[in-house]
Amino acid sequence: MNTPKESDDIINKQNLIRQEIIKQYIACRKIRNLTQKDLACAMGIKRPNISRFETGQCNPTLDLLVKMAECMDLEIRIELVDKSKEKDDEKKY
Repeated sequence: MNTPKESDDIINKQNLIRQEIIKQYIACRKIRNLTQKDLACAMGIKRPNISRFETGQCNPTLDLLVKMAECMDLEIRIELVDKSKEKDDEKKY
């Protein structure tokens, strides 16, 4: 079981990752000159769903993220990095 501090750290990491994902999706949508309505229509959903995602009001499913990426001709890549290796690399500098 996680301590309260560990739980807070996990929640903070989740929020940072969520914010980064949102930021990237918004940037890609704007680069493609798509409105929220355009993207929603391409996905077969209502515009408020895109708005809630972009404002962080909802936690999207992986299915929604994949569908959104496909509609913008994007590929999702996920990289998992070993924390201990990352810390070892930082010590070299």
